Amino acid sequence: MIKPLCGVSISWLLILGVGPSVGRAGVDSDVASNQYPSIQAALDANPGKVVEVAPGVHEIHDTIRIETAGGGLVGSGRIVQMDTQRPIVRIDHASGASLRGLMLTRPEGRRETESEAVIATDSHDVTLVDLRILDNQTRSAAIELRNCVDGQIRNCLVQNYQRVGVDDRTATPDQGFAFRCIIGTGILIRECQGTLIQGNRVREDRLVATPEVKRQFGLGQIIKKNAVRGRIASQRDWDRGETDNWMQGTAIHVGSPEVTDCTQVIGNLVERAGQGFDIHADHVILSQNIVNDALIGMKAMHGSKHVIVTGNQFIKNTLWSIGMMPGASSLPSRAAQGDQPARAANVDGGSIIANNIITDFGLGQTRWIWGEESAGCPIRFDHGQVPENPPLADVIIQGNLVYNTGRDTLIKDGKPEAVPPRYRYAVLVESGPTAPVGLHFSNNLFHPGVRGVSNVELKP
Repeated sequence: MIKPLCGVSISWLLILGVGPSVGRAGVDSDVASNQYPSIQAALDANPGKVVEVAPGVHEIHDTIRIETAGGGLVGSGRIVQMDTQRPIVRIDHASGASLRGLMLTRPEGRRETESEAVIATDSHDVTLVDLRILDNQTRSAAIELRNCVDGQIRNCLVQNYQRVGVDDRTATPDQGFAFRCIIGTGILIRECQGTLIQGNRVREDRLVATPEVKRQFGLGQIIKKNAVRGRIASQRDWDRGETDNWMQGTAIHVGSPEVTDCTQVIGNLVERAGQGFDIHADHVILSQNIVNDALIGMKAMHGSKHVIVTGNQFIKNTLWSIGMMPGASSLPSRAAQGDQPARAANVDGGSIIANNIITDFGLGQTRWIWGEESAGCPIRFDHGQVPENPPLADVIIQGNLVYNTGRDTLIKDGKPEAVPPRYRYAVLVESGPTAPVGLHFSNNLFHPGVRGVSNVELKP
């Protein structure tokens, strides 16, 4: 959120000559951009310094690059990237770099892109605060940190970050087809350590999951298939040439499970996402967040170990609110064999799910995709995707609430009406050779679904 400086406008501070110029995010700047031909020229002339971007609209046709330690931008200006093929700002090898208070966007008619609004790579202590990133409609991410240490993304607004695209899974033997979908990520973390993602708002107000949008863009249609169906691809989808799994957008994705470590995802608000939080990493704290009207609240998979999911609110989800499971990237350790080096285990589990509240399940905008029947389950523990996946193991589940909102009555045709639960079970534990092991339940309150509380006994 953009904060005023003690009620005194920036312009009055500059007129009065009080100290260095101060951007609206409350951070001292070293130089003003309006003293130079462009924002980039100001950065180039002042390496390692923070440049204040003057109020007003600043159109750019190239990417603004911050490539020296301590450099950055602060201010109340709006930066508009006119080139759809380029990111708006890149931070590379610039430890201590910062962006604060700016609006970053693209113009009408040029909002769909393959690029990020902000991407930071190979840097320590990068700080992104109070940014407003609007209409960067990308198949990549609005904000990405890659191979960074101790980065922070705080109090930013990411709005309308998704687009229609093709998810091509023909290169993998697991799937073997490509399909049209809604795609794009709000905040993406890859190969990073010690990242803080706090107080952000990530929402999609434009590309929402309605039947009209599905028809308009042919969402879910399989447009290319390999000769052989992938080993985890749905036979039903393969035969009919369509998949229901076309909401691929993710609000916040913490990826690179064998590298990314020690991530805090705290106090964020996510609205109308395909997936609220997609976790593929170790030592993650997911706490005090709200996910509202998303297809999936959160999932941790592909080798996510020691994940704490606590104190979150999950509202109007459809498939599940909290899910843990192995993925195709989850693998056991392996000794060196011939020219193959030894491989450490990449497993899922050793985690805690505590004190979360799940409400209005199955009452969101996406429930029509799978029909009106109760298809989802608020809490889900799944088996592996492929036989070599080690099972999810050793998870403590305590103090959580799954609340059947329908029993309090909903307004239907202008009258209160009690409706049955919109889920099969409050908790679903899948079976099979790679089924979860070591799940421990205590002090939870689970309102039963149409088939009961759970498909298995929930043991302490």
